[in-house]
Amino acid sequence: MLDYDFPLWRPPSEGENLIIQASLGCGFNQCSFCSMYKMKTYRERSLEEVFADIDRAARQWPDARRVFLADGDAYGLPTDRLAVLCDRLRQAFPDLQRVSAYATPFNLLRKPARDIRLLKDKKLSLVYVGIETGWDWLLKRIAKGSARQMEAGLARAADAGLKVSATIITGLGGSAHWREHIDATADLVNRVPPAYLSTLQLGLEGEVAPRFFERFGEPFVWQDDRGVLMELRRLIERLHPPSPVIFRTNHSSNALPLAGTLPKDKDKLLAQIDAALAGAASLRSAWQRGL
Repeated sequence: MLDYDFPLWRPPSEGENLIIQASLGCGFNQCSFCSMYKMKTYRERSLEEVFADIDRAARQWPDARRVFLADGDAYGLPTDRLAVLCDRLRQAFPDLQRVSAYATPFNLLRKPARDIRLLKDKKLSLVYVGIETGWDWLLKRIAKGSARQMEAGLARAADAGLKVSATIITGLGGSAHWREHIDATADLVNRVPPAYLSTLQLGLEGEVAPRFFERFGEPFVWQDDRGVLMELRRLIERLHPPSPVIFRTNHSSNALPLAGTLPKDKDKLLAQIDAALAGAASLRSAWQRGL
């Protein structure tokens, strides 16, 4: 439909929605585990370019209701630019319900709450944030800021009424540090619960693996699938959010697909994990998994 600048990534839940590239690449692009935007030079696309894509998409899909703004952290664009893009989308798509984008905690902290509320009023009401871990030791090693920044960014979004779909990465601490990783992550989520929480299972593309291992600072021993299931079990067991959190492991990297709402479905999810640990439930085959 559109002449995208590939490769193009989007969250699993945006698979059926219109994608508009407001920027190319990732404005942060420092996470040691991520290879998604290493081949792209970050730039903001001109309004003329983006408007042309919106107009072209409107002719082909006039009843589109949800739009995802790509690339890597489009929420980092200046507020006035995002507001203009949202206005154009609302004009082009009369039935528009929601605009969403990837964001970093740094994007959220750079925008005052009034800007976040302004964009929400213009339908930019959901952002996807990679928490990855709530443990400072590990955040430093993956070049992703600090737990304090994570918490402050999530809190600012919540205070402004912006919904967050957050991800964490199982296996990120390896077999040596999985408990510290999971315990700190559960504590963070309990303090500032997102609307949605999902997991990715660690996988490293060849070109980023050396940097990841170097920054880790000690020998990294991978978690096997059983170890990852133990991480999931400990995470769910320790999560007691004060408001409902929709939990998913639907990304294709995960060995075991799960779906439920916490804390309501905690027992059901733990039973599914226990069945997998006992060999009574099958895991995704290695060839079925990917980032």
